[in-house]
Amino acid sequence: MQPWIDPQMEAILERMRSGPAFDFRAAPIAEARATVDAATLPWSEGAPGIPARDLAIPTAGTAMRARLYQPEAAPVSTVIIYAHGGGWTFGSVETHDGTMRHLAVEAGCAVLGVDYRLAPEHPFPAPLDDLMAAIAFVEQGGLGEAIPTGGIAMAGDSAGANLALAALLRRRDEGLPSLSAAALFYGCYEPDFSTPSHAAFGGGDYLLTSANMRWYWNNFLGGEPDGTVRLAAPVRSNLAGLPPLYLSAAGLDPLRDDTIRLARRLSEAGVPFRFDHVPGVVHGCLRMSRELTAAAAMLAAGGRYLADHLNDKKTGGNQPWNAGLSSS
Repeated sequence: MQPWIDPQMEAILERMRSGPAFDFRAAPIAEARATVDAATLPWSEGAPGIPARDLAIPTAGTAMRARLYQPEAAPVSTVIIYAHGGGWTFGSVETHDGTMRHLAVEAGCAVLGVDYRLAPEHPFPAPLDDLMAAIAFVEQGGLGEAIPTGGIAMAGDSAGANLALAALLRRRDEGLPSLSAAALFYGCYEPDFSTPSHAAFGGGDYLLTSANMRWYWNNFLGGEPDGTVRLAAPVRSNLAGLPPLYLSAAGLDPLRDDTIRLARRLSEAGVPFRFDHVPGVVHGCLRMSRELTAAAAMLAAGGRYLADHLNDKKTGGNQPWNAGLSSS
């Protein structure tokens, strides 16, 4: 039986399938990035026109590009640090500009997007190191004044969700103060391709394929083995002591079961979280929120969850691990 597809999602998929095919795994990495990013950029058209400025964050021996989105009514004492998706290989503040603008509006606070180093040139832990540097930059006054960790949240989609979760765990392991919360949108949390969602949705009908996901993981892991228990695969870590988390999973995503496993393990560890399973949509749908109501709702839910915790309302609370889960 074919899974249910959101009608708006089906229309988008039909349009995308009519375009020319491109095997980015077989192309030189520079050409692949230019082609993939160019296909993504138009989705940011029509995003909220809030003030934004580029800046540089000092990292080990260099500087990392970042972009700060600051809604005019937003306080300067709260910020969401956003790690973009793209299989640790693609993506930038440009490709996720629209997503971050919408998140800033929904959360009512500043969003700082970062251009962490990309694989395969810079495998794990380089992207994670860059994200840690971004957190320290904000915490120590890089945006103009020091911001207490209670005013800092994390967010990320796909590979960015992996890095955001790993950053929270690394801060805990290093004895650093906990951030307020994080929103993790359809993340990839371990290189496990034996899940039911990979079997059901990884063949190529729903944009992201299992084959491409293997390639992304190979790029990211570099010399790290698939069975790693290091923070490259954060769901394999002890998850106790994390701040409240918003989780979302796309119903037609090969990575859906990554989030289900994370939710189960958070529940076992006593970590407060909310889990939204969104049926009928594919991996990467956040960037489609202009045309896809379900994706806009996912982004709004994550933004509100972060706003509640940044403002110390804490109305998100712990939810049953299978909250919102359907059989789609």
